[in-house]
Amino acid sequence: MGSKYPEPSKKFRKKAALLSVIAMGLGQIYNRQYVKGFLMLAFYVYGIFTAVTSLPHALWALVTLGETETHLQKVGRIYKQVMGDHSIFLMVESLITVFIMLVLIWLYIAGIKDAYRTGKLREEGVRPNTFKQTLSFVAAYRFPHIVLAVPILGVVFFTVMPIIFMILVAFTDFTRETMPPAHLINWEGLQAFKELLRTKAWSHTFYSVTLWTFIWAFFATITGYFGGFAAALLVQSKGIRFKSFWRTAFILPFAIPMFVSTLIMRNIFNGQFGPVNQYLGMLGIAKAPWLSDPLWAKITLVLVNFWLSFPVSMLMIIGILSTIPKDMYEAADIDGASGSQKTRLITFPMVMYSMAPLIIMQFVANINNFNIVYLLTNGKPLNGDFQFAGHTDILITWLFKLSMEQGKYNYASVIGIFIFIVLSVFAIWNVRRTKAFKEEDAS
Repeated sequence: MGSKYPEPSKKFRKKAALLSVIAMGLGQIYNRQYVKGFLMLAFYVYGIFTAVTSLPHALWALVTLGETETHLQKVGRIYKQVMGDHSIFLMVESLITVFIMLVLIWLYIAGIKDAYRTGKLREEGVRPNTFKQTLSFVAAYRFPHIVLAVPILGVVFFTVMPIIFMILVAFTDFTRETMPPAHLINWEGLQAFKELLRTKAWSHTFYSVTLWTFIWAFFATITGYFGGFAAALLVQSKGIRFKSFWRTAFILPFAIPMFVSTLIMRNIFNGQFGPVNQYLGMLGIAKAPWLSDPLWAKITLVLVNFWLSFPVSMLMIIGILSTIPKDMYEAADIDGASGSQKTRLITFPMVMYSMAPLIIMQFVANINNFNIVYLLTNGKPLNGDFQFAGHTDILITWLFKLSMEQGKYNYASVIGIFIFIVLSVFAIWNVRRTKAFKEEDAS
């Protein structure tokens, strides 16, 4: 931290901390870190200015969400439109202001701790670092923190704040009928949650769509994984020639953009002019209502997803197969194990050990798999018992319809919160099971 120098033993730490409590930076100035102290003092002045000028307005905006609606006001003989408060803009601006204040409070507390530590070192006879020495220390030992600061800010502004905004909207009456700035949004507490979970029409839709979402995610994940496992075993079999060709052929469905592939599949499985039903008719087999019958539409979704997803699993499993020690199979041959026994007792456990975290993440991704459901079926066929949802809608597509098509933004936010909680639980659980996390936790 610096060289020893003679200085009388005083309670520097207490004085420095107390001065930093009075005003951020005063403790550093007291510790003879003048440049650092004046910079922190400038931040303190900015924080006080923000607290005095912006924070009261931000708190007022969060509490009231505005007080004046857009209205016509008579000026002389004519009426002019007077713009009112925009509740959504007020909410967003308030969140930004509160976030800035939290950062300033964190800097304030960090300044107190820094002044206390430096004061303690002065008591021990250590000369405080100069501003140049502080910059050198930060560049040498805090460079990773500086680099990570930029993406962290991005995460806060583009991930955390939208999530907080979504949570706040769920507690309002924000719908198309109350769209700002023509109207003001009001806080309604848990009203949207109660209607979604207790009102018969809404609760029936919510529970049914949620159940189908998990069923869909399960079958989409399982079929994609086992399809890739089977394809990988076939391609890697000893008797198979032209392995590179087959690997390339199987990866083609994934190489084509999903948007294009899904629209092609939608035409292929069309009940009236789709080629699949035409070929079935030529063979004398009854045509199937692929996309018009609720059960058949769900089966079609799983089939199409299988075709689009198994190549990724195949490539990953091929890579894992190459890492399995050959002596394990040689020992199994000596013991007289059959091919199915080697697959069941050696290949599958080894592949599953490496693929388990990826399978969980694929399951999470399929819960939120908007593209294939929306592009292939658009949630259809329609269900008269559901609120703005079809038989094949999953939570994310229902959320899209409620927000973008029906303007039920508060209900959509409630569903968004539910999806966020479910995905977060799976993601955190999966991360905690990883080897890297366990090693870090053990250390």
